[in-house]
Amino acid sequence: MPELPPVPTLLTTAVEALGGKARKGQQTMAAAVAHSIDTKEHLAVQAGTGTGKSLAYLVPSLRHAVQTGRTVVVSTATIALQRQLVDRDLPRLAEALAGPLGRRAKFAILKGRNNYLCLNKINSAIPDEEPEAELFDAFAISRLGREVQRLNDWASDTETGDRDEVAPGVSDRAWRQVSVSSRECLGKSRCPFGTDCFAERARAESGQADVVVTNHALLAIDAISGVQVLPEHDVVVIDEAHELVDRVTGVATAELSTGAISAAAKRCGKLVDEREVDRLEGAAEAWHELLEDLPPGRWDQLPGGAGPVLALIRDAAWNARTALAPPGSGAPQGDPEDVAARNMALSAVEEVHDTAVRALTTFEESDPAARRDVIWLAADELRGVARRTLHMAPLSVGGLLRSRLFGTATVVLTSATLQVGGSFDGLAITWGLPAQSPNRVDVGGSDGPGGGSLRNHAGPRERRIDSALANGGEAPSDSDAVRWNSLDVGSPFDHAKSGILYVAKHLPAPGRDGLSPAYLDEIQRLIEAAGGRTLGLFSSMRAAKAATEALRERLDTPILCQGEDATGALVRKFADDPETSLFGTLSLWQGVDVPGPSLSLVILDRIPFPRPDDPLLVARQKAVESRGGNGFMAIAANHAALLLAQGTGRLLRSVDDRGVVAILDSRLATARYGSYLRASLPPYWETADPEVVVKALRRLTAAQPASA
Repeated sequence: MPELPPVPTLLTTAVEALGGKARKGQQTMAAAVAHSIDTKEHLAVQAGTGTGKSLAYLVPSLRHAVQTGRTVVVSTATIALQRQLVDRDLPRLAEALAGPLGRRAKFAILKGRNNYLCLNKINSAIPDEEPEAELFDAFAISRLGREVQRLNDWASDTETGDRDEVAPGVSDRAWRQVSVSSRECLGKSRCPFGTDCFAERARAESGQADVVVTNHALLAIDAISGVQVLPEHDVVVIDEAHELVDRVTGVATAELSTGAISAAAKRCGKLVDEREVDRLEGAAEAWHELLEDLPPGRWDQLPGGAGPVLALIRDAAWNARTALAPPGSGAPQGDPEDVAARNMALSAVEEVHDTAVRALTTFEESDPAARRDVIWLAADELRGVARRTLHMAPLSVGGLLRSRLFGTATVVLTSATLQVGGSFDGLAITWGLPAQSPNRVDVGGSDGPGGGSLRNHAGPRERRIDSALANGGEAPSDSDAVRWNSLDVGSPFDHAKSGILYVAKHLPAPGRDGLSPAYLDEIQRLIEAAGGRTLGLFSSMRAAKAATEALRERLDTPILCQGEDATGALVRKFADDPETSLFGTLSLWQGVDVPGPSLSLVILDRIPFPRPDDPLLVARQKAVESRGGNGFMAIAANHAALLLAQGTGRLLRSVDDRGVVAILDSRLATARYGSYLRASLPPYWETADPEVVVKALRRLTAAQPASA
């Protein structure tokens, strides 16, 4: 195939065809991504809101795929970005570059099998067992029936079978009635609906695509399982990369509850000897009795009596599994409905067995800092019924990512927030990449569009064991030329002229007793000066609700609170009425994009440190400290820095936006770690003077239109 036009030329063509304007940051990023693909060196790019980073990585990705015939995988953390890429960016880009590339590039979206409607399940009578907590909840059951009926109606019309197309959405319980996991699937050749299977069709389309859009969870499954889920590829682009570790950790986390064991026993039903079902039910009862006598919290050691009960669960599950599919019997055969029921039972008992084994083997290592997993008991409540569940999550996923992601493809990681404390190293270490003093590497020359330099990082030459590696093994040799570059392309926003960062230094440090009167007075004064137009980001739902209740009595402008309606609907109401304020918690810190006059003030009630009793993060802090590091800074402070950067980034969403970010936690100004956290934030003009801020907000409000 003849050499295709260079990336700068293709980017210019695309931007002009889409009616955009040249952006230096976008050009620089595109050149860096092309350099990364050419040199097979990994790349981390911080690209602020408004940079146009999607085009900056899609253009070199499409060029590479068309030139080489190899697929590029693009992974995102959110459904919103997946839809933007597949429904807007890629169709327009494929059309714009069809001429220069010689053909229209092909793209597809691929999700986990359980995200697609299962035609066999919806056309057969294989109901899911009712969870114990809802057996006698008539309202829940009737709601479930209505949702399942709606899914049955939708099944006759959908062309993709994709859950994300169901509007309004349905509960997880309802969706489980019409979907299957990979373990439960009959397989295309044995399923009577195999030729029409939505999941198989999506997978087949992805195998023919130049670019496949997926999510971090499926990317993690592809890496963890060792079974190829994604099509063959040599380049992976990870957008929203600040979410990668949490999403991979979520996929690698397992649970063991009484309900799960009982459900597995019920699935076995009449498929195995009654004695095997009774053994599994007996194991569930023993597990329930054990957990009821234990306090919630992290298990540093296996509690007395837990070992024998876990062994009982393991053995009962294995006996049931052997009865369902004796060794050497091959895959279940027979009537598709019977085979489906057997597969679902197999999936349930295998999960119970594997989780029990995982819990037992974790404690074979005596040193908690050297264990692969963190294990803790959680107590919660579902519809008024108390429930205790054992959770196990990897202490680190860095080793897993380094060996099974960075070791198999060229990886580009990008987000608006990748630097914590002014450095990429905080996230790089969690990804399994070496943190090193960087050297400058020329990228494409400084004279051309997008020219500039990267900061190159290469690990030390000795082999070493990292006790926090998820796979418990030796770190891949740094002599294998594992190298990565980092680049901050900045933002088109002039933060210092467009926004004020106000730290309420005069307020007392936040306590555990909720918002003090001084905090409520401060919030009231700021919102009054802003004329509404406020996004209130709180560290807990309790604080958000308390502030909403108190301030609704004090203010003349309306306040919406997360949980009163679907989050998307609340954000739309907020955007449509400039006098309205919106209060909420974590999902709003990262999920709100409201440009224009409806958002002029962002209030953060406190530094978003993780909960001090979070078992996984506390264990990770201790693991860092056991190796001589600062656990608080490496884990808690980095967690807070990323969320602060995300939260403060809600203010400026277009080049015309103006406003104030008000952080009411005085520790940002007074604590020793405050400067580290502020180094992670956009370069707003800073002040601690409330009078300056109130006057600025009043001037801004006076200049704003009365309606959006």
